Order: sequence, then structure tokens, then C-alpha cells
Amino acid sequence: MSERVYILGGVQTDFARNWAREGVDLLEVFSDTLNQGLEEVGLEYMDLETGHVGNFVGDLFNGQGILGGFFGMVDPSLAGLPTARHEAACASGSIALLAAAAEIEAGRYGLACVLGIEQMRNVPGEQAAQYLGAATWAGHECQDVKYPWPHMFGKLGDEYDRRYGLKHEHLAAIARINFDNAKNNPHAQTRHWQFSDINFTEDDEANPVIDGRIRKQDCGQVTDGAAVVFLASAARAREYAQARNIPFESLPYIRGWGHRSAPIEYDRKIAQSRDADYVFPHVRGTITDAYERAGLSGVGEIDVVETHDCFTTTEYMAIDHLGITAPGESWKAIEEGRIAMSGDIPINPSGGLIGCGHPVGATGVRMMLDGWKQLMEKAGDYQVSGAKTVQTLNIGGSGTTAVSFILSKD
Repeated sequence: MSERVYILGGVQTDFARNWAREGVDLLEVFSDTLNQGLEEVGLEYMDLETGHVGNFVGDLFNGQGILGGFFGMVDPSLAGLPTARHEAACASGSIALLAAAAEIEAGRYGLACVLGIEQMRNVPGEQAAQYLGAATWAGHECQDVKYPWPHMFGKLGDEYDRRYGLKHEHLAAIARINFDNAKNNPHAQTRHWQFSDINFTEDDEANPVIDGRIRKQDCGQVTDGAAVVFLASAARAREYAQARNIPFESLPYIRGWGHRSAPIEYDRKIAQSRDADYVFPHVRGTITDAYERAGLSGVGEIDVVETHDCFTTTEYMAIDHLGITAPGESWKAIEEGRIAMSGDIPINPSGGLIGCGHPVGATGVRMMLDGWKQLMEKAGDYQVSGAKTVQTLNIGGSGTTAVSFILSKD
């Protein structure tokens, strides 16, 4: 990376909230999140030089586009701020982060605000599923499918089963870990949910089928949520640290990144990878690009991973694509306890999308915020001791867009 981009911190909302039931609208949450973030980090409106919003389908759930214009609604002093909204389905937040980081690297601005936001619980479940289906190839995929994404990521599980074999018990273990981790996260949507062993079995009453091999506990959550982080150039980060008597070396920074995309059609992606080692070669390339830019040899130098687990099959894919195991052998890391909090490479201490929640446009920002918390030892009961390097992996669509960040501190 030509210019270090530092992370000053931020906040997330309580992902268990239902904004429609509370009678609050999107702008109110946007304003509250921005103001709470500024207060938490110790910044003022005048410190912001650029603003970026991650949001997928505000146009459908809220009838609202051009969300960059919300900055100027928060306070008159922000009316001239350069802003933009970014969309890449569930990777929207990470694309917003990439854009903000690029502006800082280019020297355009010294301090950026990145806010991810999505409201998804203000319409009935089937309607929400159809809105979220906008990230499929419209008119060609998931025709007459009630729940598009369980269908798509069930197909991913089917592909693993065809190539390597896949057992339900390994997917169930991923779900258990994420739900267990979420119990320690005070902002997680499922932190108070209670389960019995039978809820993770193939019992059709206790763990009903949603589509194909995807059952209820395999699914990430439908969530109302927002998260904000503030990024800074080295010069601005140094000023920030000096003004607050914080050691500059303690501030986390973006050490590396990867970003690749593939055709929107799921079957075309699979057809293109027929003879490849990995089911999604572009996802593997995204990850290795991040390692190369960070100057790392691989996942062995990573202490914590926050990865996309919109479904258990997505995390199963991530495990081998990260290089934790050989292709098709993710089950080994699960059985050996490597991805649990006590393992050598904990995945989703926050609870991930399954446990913490998945407000799609905010997920990438929330992942970076949790990486910052781990490096600053501010993760509370889900802190991984001694974490020095954190990796995120955020996926949009049926694996269409992939973004990975590596965060470190000196």
C-alpha cells in the first residue's frame, strides 16, 4: 500500500433493534450513528473531509436512494461535504471503505467517514427476500423461488458435496460457533436467543428446511443495523494521536486489501471453476491479493478472521479459500476446533452474520469496526487475546463481489 490508511474507530447500532417497531426512520438512525461515532472517537463535524455510505437496497426497503445526501441533513455544516453511496449487494460496506481509502491514498482527503446502513425488517419476510434477490441475475435466476439466497447458497453446498463431499454436522458446527460467540457481543442480534441440541440437527420441526440443504440455523439474519468508522491519512492520524495523548503506533491501519468480481450468474461462476482447485477462484484471488499487498505469506500470520457467513455454506467456503485447509477440507478445521474462540485462527468472534446479524449494506463496515476493536483490545468478552493482525472477507451476491482487508498495528 502506497499510503497507510489508519482506522480511528467507530460504533455500531444494536443489531437486535427493529426500527419500524420503534417508529424511527432511516435518517434518524443515520444521524444517531454518525453523532455517536463522532463522540466515541472524539471528532467534530469540521474534521470530516469526505463521506461514504454503504447501502444495498434502500431504494426498495425505504424508497430512498442517494443516501450520501443524508450527511447534509444531519447538520448544516456538512451540507458541502463530498459524499457518495456505494452498492455491491452484501459487500456494499466494503466497497465504500475501499473508495474512502483510495481517496486518502490519492491525497485528496485526510479524514473520511464511512457509514453502512440497511433497514430490512420493515416489510414481511417473503417481500424482504424478493428485495434482496435483486443481487441475482434478474429475470434469469431464482424464477419462482420463494427465498432466493437460501436457494443459491444451498447450491454452493451442493457443489462442495459434488466435488468433495459435505456433511450436515460440519455446517451445524459453524452455526453453533457463531451463535455461541454472539452471546458475548452486546450488539449482536441473537445474543439472547436460546437453543437446544436438536435445533442444530436435521429434525424438520426443530430446524426446518428453508431451501434444499439450507435449514433455519444455517441462515444469517434479517437485520436493521448501521455501523460507522473513520479513516485517516498518516498525517491526520498522527495529529489525532498527539492531540489525545495516544501512542501513534497503537492505531490500527489497513495493511492490505483485495477486491475481485465475477459474473453475476451463479451457474456461470461454477462453470468457470470446473477445473480449478477452488470453487470460487476469484475469492481465493481476492484473499491472496490482500496477503501480497500486506506483505504476508498467508493465513498463518493472521490472528483473527471476520468472514462472510450469510449461510453456513458461505463460511465453509471461506475456510478453505482463506488457506486454513486445502480445498474441500474445511471440515478438518471445524473438527479440530481451529476456528473456535479457543482455536489458533478464531473466525467471527463477533458472531458473524449468523450470530451478530446482517444488515447487508453495513456488514463490511461492521467487520472493519470489529477488526479495530480486536486490535485495540476493545472487544470485551469476545476479545481474542494478543490479536495483532485481523482479516475480513466480505461477499456480495452469489460470490459475485469479494473484498478482503487485512488490518494491523505496529
